Amino acid sequence: MRRCSVTETEAQAPPSLTAPSAASSAMAPSTASPSAVSSPMTTGIPGPSPAYQVALDMLKRGAIAAPLLVALGAAVWGADGAAAVAYALGLVLVNFWLSAAIIAATTRISLALLMAGVLFGFLLRLGLIFLAVWLVRDASWLDMFALGITIIITHLGLLVWELRYVSASLAFPGLKPRKAADPALADAVVAEVTD
Repeated sequence: MRRCSVTETEAQAPPSLTAPSAASSAMAPSTASPSAVSSPMTTGIPGPSPAYQVALDMLKRGAIAAPLLVALGAAVWGADGAAAVAYALGLVLVNFWLSAAIIAATTRISLALLMAGVLFGFLLRLGLIFLAVWLVRDASWLDMFALGITIIITHLGLLVWELRYVSASLAFPGLKPRKAADPALADAVVAEVTD
């Protein structure tokens, strides 16, 4: 095994004053000023946020499903169940909206802030849901079992419902893909792309 030897002057001199070898200079980062080079982690992404559009679509779907879910809660648990389902739906929809608002705001600033916003935003939103449930835990007008089941099922249900549209739309998440006006034209475009 060979050892690299360092001369006494190289060992005493700071690294910035030693002469770089050909291999190290090829791998060295650019010496441009820090203001000229920006890190992807500190750069924001301008423009509208697809996450916000997805959240708005989930709010619309939640509003569509709300009357049916409240009626189902009333049928199964009575008036207390209907109140619990309505309260839970409000919590879930506010949770999704708040999540999208945090993502949309932090994405414009920097990706590092986006990651922090997602992590700490999740913890904050989880804490808010806990607080909202804790505040009504002894309310006589609320069925706690119906509240818990509704929070879990509506979170998962709305996510799966939205997932169908997001995964089907490659152009812009949250928008339902449009059918082609002329099926023959759509077939011609598919044939052109595959050739």
